[in-house]
Amino acid sequence: MIPRWAGKWALVTGASAGIGRAMARQLAEGQANLVLSARRADRLQELAREITAKHGTKVEVFAADLTQLDAPGAIHAFTSQKNIDVDLLVNNAGFGAFGYNHEIPQDRLLEMIQVNCAAAVKLTHLYTPSMVARKRGDILIVSSVAGFQAVPFIAAYAATKAFDLIFAEGIAEELRPLGIRVCALCPGSTNTEFKDVAHQPDRVFRSAETAEKVARVGLEGLAIGKTVVVSGTANRIMVQGERLAPRSLIRRMSRKMMQPPDS
Repeated sequence: MIPRWAGKWALVTGASAGIGRAMARQLAEGQANLVLSARRADRLQELAREITAKHGTKVEVFAADLTQLDAPGAIHAFTSQKNIDVDLLVNNAGFGAFGYNHEIPQDRLLEMIQVNCAAAVKLTHLYTPSMVARKRGDILIVSSVAGFQAVPFIAAYAATKAFDLIFAEGIAEELRPLGIRVCALCPGSTNTEFKDVAHQPDRVFRSAETAEKVARVGLEGLAIGKTVVVSGTANRIMVQGERLAPRSLIRRMSRKMMQPPDS
């Protein structure tokens, strides 16, 4: 259980599956009230019923597609109308696309940037002022170990996660004196629907962690005041090693690991 948010409201985007769903369950276990948002309303409702029955916490559901420019504003308007003060914002929604960048549909790439970067920035911008006014609040931004280096064949995705990481680190320093904690969670390969959506090779996920493990690492890291959390010992060693190795070597190694099977 993570009791830091007991009795408080947490907003989780991308809550219908994977890491977001795991975080919602763990927060409810710690007696947090929840606003769940994702595209799939049926999954959100099912999760809300499960959490309410098991933990008795309050759960609100708001279906939203973060590829749409007005979706973050609609989520904020919903919580405002409900008089919900969000003490924990979890910017978890995101997706990837695997393959040669020039062969991935342009619209898909731009939607990825919208969800992974722009929506996270807008939601953070919308919810931070009330946290500053209350002199308390927490923001968790889900980045990735892919954000620490260029990764061929998921080049745009890695770039969005680098953005999330740097954005989180920057605002963490801005907001810490104002009583607000910000943390970037950086998972490696994780057993979620991400692989199927991104169409990545199975070999990349041979040592994948569970969504439940990654969610707990992120929430616990935020709760104790960490700014960056890398989930998994092997991932932490990899990230540290990449800081010492030439970037050209890291790019070549990444290309070999991510190379499409028919290339």
